[in-house]
Amino acid sequence: MSAMPLNTETLNTDSRLTRRFAALREEQRAALVTYVMAGDPDLEQSRQLLERLPKAGADIIELGMPFSDPMADGVAIQRAGQRALANGQTLVRTLDMVRDFREGDADTPIVLMGYLNPIQRFGEERFLQAAAEAGVDGLILVDLPLEHGAALTARARDLGLARIPLVAPTTPLERLPALLAQGDGFVYRIAFNGVTGSQRLDIAASLGDSLCDLKRQTPLPIAVGFGVRDGDTAAAIAAIADAVVVGSALVERLTDQGIEAALALVGELAEAMQRAP
Repeated sequence: MSAMPLNTETLNTDSRLTRRFAALREEQRAALVTYVMAGDPDLEQSRQLLERLPKAGADIIELGMPFSDPMADGVAIQRAGQRALANGQTLVRTLDMVRDFREGDADTPIVLMGYLNPIQRFGEERFLQAAAEAGVDGLILVDLPLEHGAALTARARDLGLARIPLVAPTTPLERLPALLAQGDGFVYRIAFNGVTGSQRLDIAASLGDSLCDLKRQTPLPIAVGFGVRDGDTAAAIAAIADAVVVGSALVERLTDQGIEAALALVGELAEAMQRAP
């Protein structure tokens, strides 16, 4: 496959995401991307966790926007979203969390991850404006079809918001160039088919040549997620990708053992990744 040309007009070369990945390249290590659900287990504990993640070892934070029908998520994240919604978490409160976080941390990138329905109910333009003003750096929209993503992507870029594409093992090769062309910040490569929290052995080995092919088609960093549950797996992926995404394992640790244990897991994963060859 031939490499896709870099369209520098669509890339924000001075974003928090760009600066963070550039700094990590200098350090010769992959980014640890941690996913947590906004408002879980409650608003106050969620705020505390968000504030403490960078010091624990998170390089980039994905903040989940709770939704009642999260079709791509496994049980752990589904239940986290249900708890958050039951406690009154809204998009406004989620954006307020980001705004409060920015008062103490101007550097750590925050990416909102979720589904279109709450955004459409809120109003797409209103949401994009509010997200940019709050200090959000990017968006991962699980169910945004390629054919309907161009307008939202263009407006997001105008506001300095990266639209991070999701690439699955089943993504048709003929759709990949157009999908990547709508992408900024980094590419989220789903490690295998399934929902978040699924378990599979030898995730890094299963990626095979597909990760190399993807790297040849985009200048964006590649993050790998789904199924990363321990330091050994994180380190193996860190050796071949630009970033490792950990979500369900972190949400489960928070649910079962609380904030301190969740932060300890982040530290363990960060330490393991630093040992990656």
